[in-house]
Amino acid sequence: MSASIKVGVAGYGISAQVFHIPFLVALEEFELTTILERTKNEARQKHPSVKIARTIEELVADKETELIVITTPNETHADYAAKALRAGKHVVLEKPFANTAGEAKELIGIARRSGRILSVYQNRRYVSDYLTIKDILAENLLGEVHEFNAHYDRYRAEARPNAWREKDFPGSGILYDLGPHLIDQALSLFGLPVAITADIRMQRPHAKVDDYFNLWLDFGFMKAILHAGMLVREPGPRYLIHGTKGSFIKPGEDVQEGKLRAGEQPAGADWGREPEAYHGTLHTEMNGGIVKKTIPSRIGDYGQYYKNIYQSIRHNAPVQEKPEHGYNTIRLIELAIQSHQEKRTLECSDLIDAY
Repeated sequence: MSASIKVGVAGYGISAQVFHIPFLVALEEFELTTILERTKNEARQKHPSVKIARTIEELVADKETELIVITTPNETHADYAAKALRAGKHVVLEKPFANTAGEAKELIGIARRSGRILSVYQNRRYVSDYLTIKDILAENLLGEVHEFNAHYDRYRAEARPNAWREKDFPGSGILYDLGPHLIDQALSLFGLPVAITADIRMQRPHAKVDDYFNLWLDFGFMKAILHAGMLVREPGPRYLIHGTKGSFIKPGEDVQEGKLRAGEQPAGADWGREPEAYHGTLHTEMNGGIVKKTIPSRIGDYGQYYKNIYQSIRHNAPVQEKPEHGYNTIRLIELAIQSHQEKRTLECSDLIDAY
C-alpha cells in the first residue's frame, strides 16, 4: 500500500468525534496528526499524540498535512475550505458543504485552480438502506419507479441546550442538517429533478429554526417525497418505493451512528450489519409471478467513503462525492426555502449534472 495520508481535523464536536475520527484512526490509509480545537483540550485527552491547533490558519500551515477534514459549524465551511485549498491541502467538507449556492460554486472554482481534491462528506451513501435500495433499482425489481418516499424522523420535543443547529444562525435548522442526506440520496439515485415544492415549519413551541420539512422533487414520471420531523414518536417506514411492477418497504435506522455514539469502534465483520427486523419487504412481479419476500440488507460502512478518498488522492481515482453534488444540495435547499415562502412550485434551475 502507498504511504498513509496525514490528516488534520477542523473541529472536535460530535461530527468529528462520531463520524470522522473513528475511521481516520481505524483505517491504515490515514494518520491523524492534528486537531483544531480553539479553546478546550478535550481532543488531547483522547488523542495524546496529536498536535492541537488553535486557529484554521495554524491547521492549514502544517506542511506535512495533506488532507483537512472540516467538521466545524456550517457558517465556517466556505471560509475554512477556501483557506485549506489555497494552502495546497485536499479537503473533505461536512454536509451541507456551504450555506449558499454562491459559496459552493466559489469553492468549486478554488478547488479546480488549486488542483486539489474537494469532496462533500455524504456518509449516507454508505448505509444499509441506501445500498440495498441501489441494488434493487439496479436490478429493475420494481419496474419503472414512480414514487420514492424517504423519511428521517426523530422524536425530541425538548430543546437541546447549546446546540448551534437549533439557534437562529445561518445554516441552522433541520433542512440544512438532515435535508442534505435525503436530497443527496435522491439525486444520486435518480439524477436531477425538474421542479420542487416545499413545506417547511417550526412545530415545537420553543423552536427558533425549522424542525420539519416535506419536499416534493418532480423528476417527470417519478416524484420523490423527502420528509423529516422532530415530533415523530412512532416512525413508519423509512423508505417506501413504488414502481410499475412492485413496491419496496424498508424500516429501521442504519446501525452505524448508534454504535459510534455508544463508543464502539468501526471494526469486525458485523460492523454495519442490520438486525433482521430492519430488513425490507419486496412485493413485486418476478418471472411471471407475484412474490412478496424479505430482502436482507447490505452491510453499511461509512469507512468506504474514506477508502474512496484515499484512492482519489493517492491513485487519481474519480471522486465519488463531488463538490458539484454539494452545490446541487445547497441550491435545492435554497429553492425549497423560496418555494415555501412563495407557496408555489419552482423549476429546479442552475443545477449541475454531475451524476
